[in-house]
Amino acid sequence: MSNVVNFLKQSDIFYQFTPTQLELVGNLCQEVVFNDGQVIFQENSSSKELYVIVQGEVDILINRGNTGSLAKTETAVARLRRGQSFGEVALVDEGLRSASARAAQNDTRLLVIPRDKIVMLCETYPQLGYRLMYNLAADLAMKIRSTDLRIREQLLYRPTEK
Repeated sequence: MSNVVNFLKQSDIFYQFTPTQLELVGNLCQEVVFNDGQVIFQENSSSKELYVIVQGEVDILINRGNTGSLAKTETAVARLRRGQSFGEVALVDEGLRSASARAAQNDTRLLVIPRDKIVMLCETYPQLGYRLMYNLAADLAMKIRSTDLRIREQLLYRPTEK
């Protein structure tokens, strides 16, 4: 358990958690291992877990297959590494996943935190819930800014068409 707590302490989404809060979250975690190319979850599947990367890398992919072609075409939109989290929107909304996640290395180790358990923990300990949601908002804001910059780059710096 202390390894999980030590790792959570280094993860951005659990920034400024107290040792007791980290232990409470650590008790909810299940560690899973994926190999290179293994799918963690599919786009449009139900959203019920938060993932934190302990080791390895994860690609976040979107399906571009709705362009009339029968071939399924996935494009990587992000590569996440140790300490980063994904699937965090599941904490707010149990809707469908907007992208797929796939392990990008062998022995990619993830901590899986079930939505229902972390939400119950947030409701039981409002200070923990506030800190988690604050960190989640900061993480999502950074991801939105990054995406905005990528879109601007594509729109402003692509060669002009003649």
